Amino acid sequence: MTTNETANALSVEGTEEEEKVKVLVAGPEHEIYVDTILDTIAEAAKVRGTGIARRTHEYLTKKMMEAKAVIALAKDGTFAGFSYIETWGNKRYVTTSGLIVHPNFRGQGLAKRIKDMTFTLARIRWPHAKIFSLTSGAAVMKMNTELGYKPVTFADLTDDEAFWKGCEGCVNVDVLHRTDRKYCICTGMLFDPEEHLPAKLSEETLSRIKHLEELEEN
Repeated sequence: MTTNETANALSVEGTEEEEKVKVLVAGPEHEIYVDTILDTIAEAAKVRGTGIARRTHEYLTKKMMEAKAVIALAKDGTFAGFSYIETWGNKRYVTTSGLIVHPNFRGQGLAKRIKDMTFTLARIRWPHAKIFSLTSGAAVMKMNTELGYKPVTFADLTDDEAFWKGCEGCVNVDVLHRTDRKYCICTGMLFDPEEHLPAKLSEETLSRIKHLEELEEN
């Protein structure tokens, strides 16, 4: 399947205005955008003056390979936004992380579309898992609330050490250490898995996910 065919197959349908930017589950062909994604995330963190866990080129590429990332692209191929998902605690918990929209595409409701897709992707792949979020951004908190997330203490989140190790790259990690991981600058939010799905994945995406899961089992 070509890049254009993949984008068409995995995109979220919307209004004519929304169709100017496609939101789709990322694949191997989207690795060319990884450095731009990392730069956009880093610049956004500087502007906000808040911490963010740093990720590597290899880390985000792996998410794309595993169908655990969502990317937004303009019709001309320009990068517009991104987010990824990860599982923790033997897949009992899922996070949707790294939500970013390029400055040139903000104010168009794109963050909500990306959030809806990552949320749906997580619910489809791990329907019984609890989905949680650590965020310091008011906009993300609002979207989480609309999807059914509720504020919780860090004790309600995964105890998977691999997840908390990811916080070591954040400038505010000293707060996490001083409080013995009870709280930090970010707010913990947890989703009840009984909620409805806000977006629909294409048959091509579902087929790809099934194939990847079969490979993991083998």
